[in-house]
Amino acid sequence: MNTSPAPTYAQRLLEQSGLTSSHQPIDVMLVSIFLEKHYRLSGRLERLATEKDDTFRLGTGSSYHLVKISPPEEAEAVVALQTAAMRYLENTAPHLPVQRVKLTAGGDDHVAIRLNDGRTRVLRVFDFVEGQVLADVNPDAERLARAGEMLGLIDVALKEFTHPADRRGLAWDIRHFHQLTELVEHTPHPEHRRSARTVFRLFGENVVPKLGDLETQVIHGDFSPYNIVVDPTSDHFVTGVIDFGDTVRSAVIFDPAVPMANLLGRTPDHPWQDACAFVAGYQRERPIRASELPLLPVAALARLTLRALITNWRAERAPERREYLLDHAKDDWINIERSLTVRLDDVVAHLREAPHGHS
Repeated sequence: MNTSPAPTYAQRLLEQSGLTSSHQPIDVMLVSIFLEKHYRLSGRLERLATEKDDTFRLGTGSSYHLVKISPPEEAEAVVALQTAAMRYLENTAPHLPVQRVKLTAGGDDHVAIRLNDGRTRVLRVFDFVEGQVLADVNPDAERLARAGEMLGLIDVALKEFTHPADRRGLAWDIRHFHQLTELVEHTPHPEHRRSARTVFRLFGENVVPKLGDLETQVIHGDFSPYNIVVDPTSDHFVTGVIDFGDTVRSAVIFDPAVPMANLLGRTPDHPWQDACAFVAGYQRERPIRASELPLLPVAALARLTLRALITNWRAERAPERREYLLDHAKDDWINIERSLTVRLDDVVAHLREAPHGHS
């Protein structure tokens, strides 16, 4: 008789998001064989560090490609959602610098790899987007606004997009934040637990009662500084948008909340300054409803807290990476604490003052 307790909502969500298991890295020779057979591509494969899939940079001599093999736990339908969103943007908004999906010799956008254990992994090839990522440059307010404009344009372009898997369960989707309180128990420092509980309270009081009324659509879901390729010398600034791995149907305001979270505390004396600059640009292309704008700072805090909590939870599960992960989360907690010293009403007032529409 099985006496183990039923998994909690949080455990099920973390599992669906591919965060609970690790897999053996796929054999490079196997990847080479599939690339030659299905894409007629050969060259040097260089493994890149990623969160959960196997990713390679393929140099063919004349060009570079990005090769991704989905994790075994990720449903094929979820991979298909990510690809479909990218192809939809390529067809309906070809002027946006979204990474392109390369077709196989037979005209398919992916190859299914059946593993010995019966599971399937999906291999896809993309154009390699050259350039620096936003995380590696030090953008001023106007450049941050340009990055915001790009996300606004993507959200406008995705407005009508639908897919059978777009209502997937994803732990990173901010709308589930209030159901992940048990992650606080995995946070070692009492002051971090206090900060997390403050953010859960703010989210519970302000966002949860309005979750059912928020404007929703499919969003990018992870417009982080590592997924935005930039050229500081270009007027457009943003030259590439990559990684649609967290694409999901959710509240639209949760899309700009992700980059806001990543920008919190970058200027210690004015912790919200860069986040507000980004949103000012976003609203030039896609104004946020007046009723939803006050929820944006809370959503940004929730996202940053979520990242810190998940990092601590993973550190507990992976002792060999514990030090690295906890060190990684340290800045998140500092930035959460800094951001909580500012009255959120003042942040909202600042967001309202930003000029909308094209300058």
